[in-house]
Amino acid sequence: MFRTKRSGLVRRLWRSRAPVEGDGELDRGTHGSGGCCMGKTTKVAKSNAGSEAELKALTHSILKKIKEKQLEVLLQAVESKGGARSPCLLLPSKVDAKVGQQSYSLPMLLYKVFRWPDLRHSSELKRLSCCESYGKINPELVCCNPHHMSRLCELESPPPPYSRYPMDYLKPPGDPSSLFPSSDSLALQESGERAHWCVVAYWEEKTRVGRLYSVQEPSLDIFYDLPQGNGFCLGQLCSENKSQLVQMVRAKIGYGIQLTREPDGVWVYNRSCYPIFIKSATLDNPDSRTLLVHKVFPGFSIKAFDYDKAGTLQRPNDHEFTQQPRTGFTVQISFVKGWGQCYTRQFISSCPCWLEVIFNTR
Repeated sequence: MFRTKRSGLVRRLWRSRAPVEGDGELDRGTHGSGGCCMGKTTKVAKSNAGSEAELKALTHSILKKIKEKQLEVLLQAVESKGGARSPCLLLPSKVDAKVGQQSYSLPMLLYKVFRWPDLRHSSELKRLSCCESYGKINPELVCCNPHHMSRLCELESPPPPYSRYPMDYLKPPGDPSSLFPSSDSLALQESGERAHWCVVAYWEEKTRVGRLYSVQEPSLDIFYDLPQGNGFCLGQLCSENKSQLVQMVRAKIGYGIQLTREPDGVWVYNRSCYPIFIKSATLDNPDSRTLLVHKVFPGFSIKAFDYDKAGTLQRPNDHEFTQQPRTGFTVQISFVKGWGQCYTRQFISSCPCWLEVIFNTR
């Protein structure tokens, strides 16, 4: 009975592995290793029958050596695609596995099998704050939970000209982002509430839906439908927008994003099944007269707000910040639909569902 249950868990895990090109269902989360801001996708060619059989045999062999409770943890994480909260999967870090001529550490093999078949090196990864191993170094054991990791969104330089647009067009008349600071945001700053590090506004096209969401905790989930979700649930907001496009995009937000304040800045992790688009002045060259909208694929993280760079941008002649003297710095995030010169939507206020993250610089 013991072996039957273990074997059943292993078979279910193998069936839940990340698909590659040719499997008939390419996981959107495997895209984007060619550079998030350029919107490239890297297709992983389906391996030949020999290497596929070798990978399957190796994965089965390794999984069968893992404790049954740990297999259940891994299965919970993989089958829920990171939606369900799952504990760390602590395994020996020095165990190596070889597929063909390539050798992989045990964590790397599990990350490749269950998240990113095109993953090449651990330097492409960023550990999420939900992981107990976050910020710690244990030479013996390391967390191998694939959904406690994200891929780093590497910014390419120079960026493509078609995805840039001039500063002068950032704040057109009637753009809702020019309405800040609102009475809500000023009230939050002047009230006696526990200090918040940012507030989040949710917009549908030019209409703000709900009140500003004040953030005190280091990490915030913003989602439409997330199992065991705890944070800013957009699905609970009462929207009067009857647009079919808005309703379609709302439904695609799914697990949404995770916003995390870290020592070096604020990171955004795309937990959804679709790309998100981000504009932030600290993602660009400080001397640039234009800003770039960055496309972030599912499973990827990006440092949306850099504290060090932000300090160099607080200049009187900076268009982006003189427009919002009270609320300080902002980051704009659109779900599913992009904007800018390479899209039909020139301004974020034309996007169906988007967020404005307003940082408290006091």
